[in-house]
Amino acid sequence: MSSVLARSGPFAHRNPRLYVLFTTLYNARAYYPVLAVFFIDLGLTAEQFVFLNVMWAVAIFTLEVPSGALADTLGRKKLLVFSSCVMVVEMGILLVAPKDGGALLFGLCILNRVLSGTSEAAASGADEAIAYDALPEEGREAAWDDVMSAAMRWRAVAFFVTMILGGLLYDPEGFAWIGIHIPAEISHRLPIALVFLQAVACVIITLRLEETPHASGDFRKRCAAAFRLTLATAKKAFTTRSVAAVIVGGMLIDSVARNFATITSEYYRLILIPEWSFGLFGALSGVLGFFIPTIARKLNARFSPLGVLGIAAVLAIMALGLLAPAWPWFGLLPAMLLMTLLGLVGFTVNRHLHASAEPSQRATLLSVRGMAFNVGYGSFSLGFSILLAAMRKSVGEDAFRAALMWQLPAVAVMIALFFIWAAIGKRAARSAAS
Repeated sequence: MSSVLARSGPFAHRNPRLYVLFTTLYNARAYYPVLAVFFIDLGLTAEQFVFLNVMWAVAIFTLEVPSGALADTLGRKKLLVFSSCVMVVEMGILLVAPKDGGALLFGLCILNRVLSGTSEAAASGADEAIAYDALPEEGREAAWDDVMSAAMRWRAVAFFVTMILGGLLYDPEGFAWIGIHIPAEISHRLPIALVFLQAVACVIITLRLEETPHASGDFRKRCAAAFRLTLATAKKAFTTRSVAAVIVGGMLIDSVARNFATITSEYYRLILIPEWSFGLFGALSGVLGFFIPTIARKLNARFSPLGVLGIAAVLAIMALGLLAPAWPWFGLLPAMLLMTLLGLVGFTVNRHLHASAEPSQRATLLSVRGMAFNVGYGSFSLGFSILLAAMRKSVGEDAFRAALMWQLPAVAVMIALFFIWAAIGKRAARSAAS
């Protein structure tokens, strides 16, 4: 981490250094530990909240790959500045959304999620590509491992701080302990206000980035080139078995873990964790994430990408099995295990794709990955929403616990089928080579 501040190694170059700052402020958001309860306390139902996640996924699915192609043809810096500006707007909407506002509230929350998906789609791929291509070609892969490791550690520290702040700022009782009395309507918006300031900082950071080479000429021709690049890169990604297998395998594990990440606050309520401590346990997950880059590098040095994903899949199924009974307090352990798998999967998939990508297609290929991951996340969230609604009709108040129980066999079957497919394909490739 000190190398970023000292501007040494790969961080002697401006873009990798600013990338670490951008990805830290962009991703470590103080409302994460209270995300579900924030929307529910505003006046939405649990089903409406899960539907918002689906809308977010639809937006990012629609825009993910085109935005990556636009980054490769129009310029990565432009996309990142646009992403940061949209983040400012999406946070502003949540600051003014009326509590118990009925259809207006739901409409504004949908707009927030669509803008959030748009922002993330614009940033996805472009942020890594603008940093990666700024590194010298000699020793680039090793330097990029250093950049990814530093970025993950900075995010881990930032998550530690923002998770604590988010939980404490959200709960008015925390202020009451120190003699400050703030209405709940105000304290519930404070984590949002903090992220609004982070969004402003992201705008400033992206404006200081140095643009990387991209297509020049007529705007219309460059947009047409972006469309062709989108189709060509998507075709390459899903017809190259080694790339497709890593993307699909990572997507399966990521979708399960990310869906749970959006409902952690509801799960904490289920296992009788007090609201003021939500941020503390989110911060603890961030501390664990600090060590993930070292573990990920060692695992990737020893095993193939699919081997590492296999380890992550086994751990994910174990975590889901321990989550399902919703044991008070003990449920924190599998919850944190599942959350740390996001970092391991992300490191593994990104490392493999950067090694496989052509420089002119790098942001687009990373956006293909992002699109696949978000299709998986949106599909899983939609499935979980349907399951939750069905459980609410059949078991009533215990619906959330029942949904957690039923998702376990479904996930285990999907992951097993994927690795059977991957093993058959690998065996067929060996036979064709021999």
